[in-house]
Amino acid sequence: MHTLALACLGLMFAGEPPVAKEKSRPLKIEDLYTFARVSDPRISPDGKHVAYVVTSVDLAANKSSAAIWLAPTAEGSPKALTTSGKRDTQPRWSPDGKSILFVSNRGGSSQLWLISLDGGEAKQLTTISTGAGDPVWSRDGKQIAFSSAVYPEYSAKPYKEADALNKKRTEEIEKEPVKARVFSRLFYRHWDSYVEDKRQHLFVLSLDGDKAGTPKNVTPGDRDAAPTSSTFATGDDFTFSPDGKYLVYTATPDRDEAWSTNFDLLRVSVEGGKPENLTKDNLAADGGPRFSPDGKKLLYRAQTKPGSEADRWQLYVVDCDAGGAFTGKPRSITKDFDTSPESFIWSADGKSVILTGDEKARTPVWKGDVASGEVTKILEGNTNGSLSLSKDGKRLAFTRVAMHHPHEVFVANLDELSPKTRNVSKANAKFLATLDMPEPESVTVKGAGGTPMQMWILKPPGFDPKKKWPVAYLVHGGPQGAWEDSWSFRWCPQAWAARGYVVALPNPRGSTGFGQKYVDEISGDWGGKCYQDLMKGVDYVESLPYVDKERIGTAGASFGGYMMNWFAVNTGRFKCLITHCSVWNFESMWGTTDELWFDEHEHGGLPWDVPGKYAEFSPHKKAKNLAKFRTPMLVIHNDLDFRCPIGQGHELFTALQRLRVPSRMVNFPDEGHWVAKPKNGAFWHKEVFAWLEKYVEPGGK
Repeated sequence: MHTLALACLGLMFAGEPPVAKEKSRPLKIEDLYTFARVSDPRISPDGKHVAYVVTSVDLAANKSSAAIWLAPTAEGSPKALTTSGKRDTQPRWSPDGKSILFVSNRGGSSQLWLISLDGGEAKQLTTISTGAGDPVWSRDGKQIAFSSAVYPEYSAKPYKEADALNKKRTEEIEKEPVKARVFSRLFYRHWDSYVEDKRQHLFVLSLDGDKAGTPKNVTPGDRDAAPTSSTFATGDDFTFSPDGKYLVYTATPDRDEAWSTNFDLLRVSVEGGKPENLTKDNLAADGGPRFSPDGKKLLYRAQTKPGSEADRWQLYVVDCDAGGAFTGKPRSITKDFDTSPESFIWSADGKSVILTGDEKARTPVWKGDVASGEVTKILEGNTNGSLSLSKDGKRLAFTRVAMHHPHEVFVANLDELSPKTRNVSKANAKFLATLDMPEPESVTVKGAGGTPMQMWILKPPGFDPKKKWPVAYLVHGGPQGAWEDSWSFRWCPQAWAARGYVVALPNPRGSTGFGQKYVDEISGDWGGKCYQDLMKGVDYVESLPYVDKERIGTAGASFGGYMMNWFAVNTGRFKCLITHCSVWNFESMWGTTDELWFDEHEHGGLPWDVPGKYAEFSPHKKAKNLAKFRTPMLVIHNDLDFRCPIGQGHELFTALQRLRVPSRMVNFPDEGHWVAKPKNGAFWHKEVFAWLEKYVEPGGK
C-alpha cells in the first residue's frame, strides 16, 4: 500500500516453552534500542539452517550495525556468521548450499561478499564505485545479478570505463563548492534523498568458485530497472530465467514515472540488448517475477487499475520457455482472494503458491492452488512475512511478529498435517522475560453507516479495571494501511501503554485486511466516512467503564497526521493532538510531493481540473476552526521528508501560532518521513510523551 503508510510489526513465540521470567517491568524508551532487530530470513536448500540479519543499535554512539546469523531449523542454538561490526545484510544461499552471498559495507561502500560455510574469511566479489546490492544467483550458481545506481549517460560504455566515469563524477560533485542541483525531469528526489539523474541498473557477473568475473551492465539507458517506490517492490524484483540466459525484472514506467503506476516485467539477455516488455498489455503495475521449480511457469503479481497504488494485487501465472518468454496467457490465481498477497513463493512441486495476506489486522500464511485458484489458510497467529522454503518444500522459514514482541525467525514443517511453528532465532527471548508487555484485545465497533470497524485495545502494565484510565488514541498512516497485531520501533503501542495509558488503535475505512471495498472507500473521502469511523471509535472508548473520557489524547503520522489536522478543525473532544509529518494543505501538497500518482488518484485528477476535490477535505480550508477548538498541538516535521514535504508542517504551525493556539514544533533537519537515527528517535519519544503528559495525565485514578 502507499508508502505514506507506517507499518507496525511484532512477534509471538507460538509453540515455544515459556522463558523463566525475572521481575518484570514496563517498557522504557531506552529499551527500544536494546532489542535485536531481526529480518530477511533465508532457509538453506537442504532446509537445515536459516540465515537472517540481526541489527543492533548503539544509542550512545548513535549508530547501528548488522550481522548475519545462522540458526538450525531442528535442535541447536543460533550463532553469528559474520562479526564485522559494520552492516552485513541480504544473505543469499548458493544453489548448492555451500556458501552465502551477502552485501556489506565493511570495505567502505556496499559491495557483494561471499562466505563459505566450511569456514574462513569472507571474500569480496565486487568493487563497483556506485555500490552493489540486491544479489541474485542463477540456478546453476555460475552467475550473480545485482543492482547499482549509476549515471545513465555512461552505462553503454565498457564496465571499467563507465565505472571510472561514475567515480570521477561522484568525486567532482563532493569536491565542488557549488552545491546547486539541476533537474530535467521528475523523480529528481524520492523519499528522503535527491536521486537527480541516476538510474537503478542491473549487472551480471560470472562466478567460478570464489573468483568473480567483470560485471556487465545489462540494462543501460535512461530507465530504472528496479522499483524506485517501495510500494511496487517485493524484495526480489528481478531473477534469472531458468536457463540463465536472461534476466526478468520489474522496471519503472518508461515515461511519466512520477505520475504513472505502469510498472512492467521486462526480459533482457545477460549479454545485453534491447529488453522485451512481457506485460505491455496491462497498463497498471506488474512486478515480482518468480519462476516455478521446473522452469515452465512464471509467477508474478499485478494490479488492474492504472494510477491506483492501493488497488488489490493479484497473483498471475503464465506458461513460459526456459528463457522466460511467455508461451501462454497470464491468468490470475487469486481473483477470488479479497486481499493483496504480500510475500509469495512457489511450492516445491509447482502446484501451489505459498503466500501471506492481511486478514482482519493479522497476516496468516496461505496456500493458493495454481490450477483451481482456491486459497486456504495454513498458518495462523499474529503477523507473518518474509517467506522462504527449502528445496524439497517441507520446511518453511518466515518472520513472525506481534504487538507484544518484535520480529523473530520461525520455521514450520509443512509436511505435517497441522504444522507447528518454532522460534529458531530467539534473539529477544531473555530480554522480553524482564518486561511486562500486555497482549492487545480486538474489538469491533459500528462505524459510519453501521459498517463494522476493528480496533485494538492495549491496556497498560499493572492495569486495574476499578480505576479510571487515560487514553492514547492512535491513527495509522497510509491511509491504505492498518494497525496489525504487530510491532514498530517508530510507533510502538507498548511504549505508549507503558506510560500509563490505555491505547486504542482503530482500523477505519481505508485500512487493509478487511476487503478491497473497505480499502477503496477512503479514496476521495479522507475526511468523510473514515473520520466518522474514528469518531465512532472514540465513542466506544469513552463508553468503557475503566476509561476517563476527560483524559483522551490522540496522535498520528503521515495520513494519521493528516487526521490529527482534520480533528483540529472539526472537533474539540481531545485534550491534545500530536501530528507527525502530516498533510495540512492538499493544494500545495500536490506540487511538492514526490509521487504524484497518489494525490492525483486520491483526488480524481489534476488540481486545476478538479479544484473542489483538493479543497473538500483539506484542513487548511477550515483553519479558522483552530481558534474555535483551541486543542493544543505538537507538530513534528522533517526537512528531508519529500513525501509530505516540510512546507506542510510550516503552514500548519504558522496557522496555529497566528491563531494563538497552544502549539510546539519539533523539526529534524537530518530526517525524512521517519525518525531513523537512534538519538533522534529517543529525543522524538521524549518530546511526544512530554506533550501528551502535559495535557493528559497518565495513570489510573
